[in-house]
Amino acid sequence: MEMQRAIHIFASPDTIKVHLAGQPVWIEELDHANGMATVQVGSRPANTMTVSVDRLQEGE
Repeated sequence: MEMQRAIHIFASPDTIKVHLAGQPVWIEELDHANGMATVQVGSRPANTMTVSVDRLQEGE
């Protein structure tokens, strides 16, 4: 995923599905300068990871 799309998804009032390695994630924070995203994996708020935005995929 490109950073511009991640920014749009993060700011959207709609729920847009995003996956990381096939697992659903929620974008929690974006680091524009470094192209990184902190995401919540699954439904546990404490289960977060910081990954490159290009590893995220939009879709089902």
